[in-house]
Amino acid sequence: MSNHHKQTFITKYVFSTDHKMISKQFLITGIFMGVIGVMMSMLFRLQIAWPEDSFGIFKAFLGHHQDGGVMSPDIYLALVTIHGTIMVFFVLTAGLSGTFSNLLIPLQIGARDMASGLINMISYWLFFISSVIMISSLFLEAGPASAGWTIYPPLSALPQAIPGSGMGMTLWLISMAIFIASSLLGALNYIVTVLNLRTVGMKMTRLPLTIWAFFITAIIGVVSFPVLLSAALLLIFDRSFGTSFYLSDIFIQGEVLHYQGGSPVLFEHLFWFLGHPEVYIVILPAMGIVSEVMACNSRKPIFGYRAMIGSIIAIAFLSTIVWGHHMFVSGMNPFLGSVFTFTTLLIAIPSAVKAFNWITTLWKGNLQMNPAMLFSIGFVSTFITGGLTGIVLGDSALDINVHDTYFVIAHFHLVMGVSAIYGMFAGIYHWFPKMYGRMMNKTLGYWHFWITVVAAYGVFFPMHFLGLAGLPRRYYSNTAFPLFDDLSDINKVITMFAILGGAAQLIFLANFFISIYKGKKAPQNPWHANTLEWTTPVEHIHGNWSGEIPAVHRWSYDYSKPGLPEDYVTQDTPLFEGEEES
Repeated sequence: MSNHHKQTFITKYVFSTDHKMISKQFLITGIFMGVIGVMMSMLFRLQIAWPEDSFGIFKAFLGHHQDGGVMSPDIYLALVTIHGTIMVFFVLTAGLSGTFSNLLIPLQIGARDMASGLINMISYWLFFISSVIMISSLFLEAGPASAGWTIYPPLSALPQAIPGSGMGMTLWLISMAIFIASSLLGALNYIVTVLNLRTVGMKMTRLPLTIWAFFITAIIGVVSFPVLLSAALLLIFDRSFGTSFYLSDIFIQGEVLHYQGGSPVLFEHLFWFLGHPEVYIVILPAMGIVSEVMACNSRKPIFGYRAMIGSIIAIAFLSTIVWGHHMFVSGMNPFLGSVFTFTTLLIAIPSAVKAFNWITTLWKGNLQMNPAMLFSIGFVSTFITGGLTGIVLGDSALDINVHDTYFVIAHFHLVMGVSAIYGMFAGIYHWFPKMYGRMMNKTLGYWHFWITVVAAYGVFFPMHFLGLAGLPRRYYSNTAFPLFDDLSDINKVITMFAILGGAAQLIFLANFFISIYKGKKAPQNPWHANTLEWTTPVEHIHGNWSGEIPAVHRWSYDYSKPGLPEDYVTQDTPLFEGEEES
């Protein structure tokens, strides 16, 4: 299988059907989008901290959307909108599912490639086109979409509502429709590959937890993404064809618009039926990565393997029946609110199972504190701290007090945003040798971790107190409210930590791109891991293995097994005489 036809630059690096190259394409695109998303957050954080000051950086980046270095209110909301959209969909989905599902599914299950290399390639290029359309909306005269990343009607449904409701909103919807098509094609490919292309002996109960996480994530995507697509299509009908799915009794500047019968709450139901499972589409791959990295670097079997699989499945199921907790203040029937409160609090159980199992895996392990391991431990920390505030927001009576305040921002950034990014970093540091055949610089990795973890808590921990004080989110300035004057210094501290955290990512970018070309050459199995990807040659070849695909004889976590000569044994090693399978 290694004797493949000669490839040109275009077929190898651009329109490649090799899952390993496509994973790199997703990763590089996700990193580029991440840089844009983080830069946006820097801009609007400066505005929040010093709302009436002039900044040269606004003149450089915002063009006519600023006046003398002072940001306009319209572009502030647009920056918040596109930042949220980019980070949730284009960075975390691409950087986790797109990158690591593509890289690891064939390698860890023992397959030559994905079930369909062509569909895989189309999935990436649809994602790329979607990214280009989203970024291009930033250069419109009226500005990009600015209805919040949740694009609630009527702001998103009426092109004349605000500047960002015009062409910017149309491009947002087109971009997201293409993104959903990309995600669905990828998810179907992942599911078919896991079910049909496992090597001899690779039973479902021998799969690494990474593969279980990617597999269940793909199923969630297939179930929930079409609902968001339908929401977007109905929104396009309301905007362009005069329908009233989401609009009723609308007045703009004294003009009565001829809409009736629709309801913006319908959009909320459709959006959050995807929106909440999307949280787990993002976090489940990170959970799988963290489980693999922790077991490898603890030199211990993962604690509670079957319980971990069960909790992944339970989280996936429950994630589809909790969407209403985003709508407690929408006028929902209180009884229905109590149902969503119950299902929301129920999801804490499988989440806690995973957290306790990670901690128990670390307990008395022979811990290898490399950057991947540190980011995995950081993931557990932020997942627990962010999850605890979810108990407050999941209760309908308590949520009313802090809904749409900075408390919500603090919660979901810690439990989903920061945690997922930590999982992504852990995966990059761990599998960089497999992707590029070289090692990343460990010292720079340590600097990157410690500055990032201090900055992340410095940004989001104080936000809980701003939220409890009632400070609303998405406000361009709070100077009109004397009630919040005493909170302005906290916003300045948060912004300084945000700038520090953004600067820390420059260390990662330098380490990543320099290591691709200058890093120390990697051995075949640098971490002494058990899974099948480390049995492939360092040099990438078409078909992954030069000869026959190895058969599997044991599960993924035979670390430090008593009676064996090494503290690890790869899955393709037959059981020794007298050895029992774990």
